[in-house]
Amino acid sequence: MGAHETMHIVFGVFGNLNGLLLFLAPTITFKRIIMKRSTEHFSGIPYVMTLLNCLLSAWYGLPLVSKNNLLVSTINATGAAIELIYVLIFLLFTPKKDRGKITGLFTSVLGVFSSVALISVFALHDNNRRLFCGLAASLFSIVMYASPLSIIRMVIKTKSVEFMPFFLSLFVFLCGTSWFIYGLLGRDPFVAVPNGFGCGLGTVQLILYAMYRDKKPKTGKPTPDGSSLEMGLEKPLEGKQSDSQQSQKELV
Repeated sequence: MGAHETMHIVFGVFGNLNGLLLFLAPTITFKRIIMKRSTEHFSGIPYVMTLLNCLLSAWYGLPLVSKNNLLVSTINATGAAIELIYVLIFLLFTPKKDRGKITGLFTSVLGVFSSVALISVFALHDNNRRLFCGLAASLFSIVMYASPLSIIRMVIKTKSVEFMPFFLSLFVFLCGTSWFIYGLLGRDPFVAVPNGFGCGLGTVQLILYAMYRDKKPKTGKPTPDGSSLEMGLEKPLEGKQSDSQQSQKELV
């Protein structure tokens, strides 16, 4: 095995480790959900969409579709299992009015993945199969990485990193960088391009964290978009309204 192949495997293993940390980041949120038996103001959409990304990426990494990408399949199959647990917990504790929406999205995700898998197996062969599955996986990887853009916008506007956790930003950067280099070494644009995008966004988040970590937030800060990949962060204004209502009840 040459140095090039060795480095390819090393960055794949490193990507697996960082990817696992990224997938496990929301466990604190779900511990809170289970203890309170309520999803409160958390959004379940990011977990359903991340599940789709993991399923498509795991499928792309199989030898049936692409060569020398088994490490891509291992971490994304693990991620899919973790995200599935998150989605099921969310469905268990979310209010009935939101359960239908999440269930519908979850069903759509399974339908999209099944369609991609079936088309790639029965209608496409060799390079066309790899191209089709690679484009699908890349598209949803970019969507997953791009989802914190609303948080980045809020950080710039409020000059506060209160709702952008440092370790989440760090894991996004490390995971994106590892798989970006892995994709370059393997000459695989379907791995390199979306993860290069993730590496760039992770870099921006870390720079913003360094700039604003010691600054107090402005008053009247906006609520982050509920559909962003907040890894379970609660909407700040809604949380404050609940606290205010509770205080008023106590005074009465």
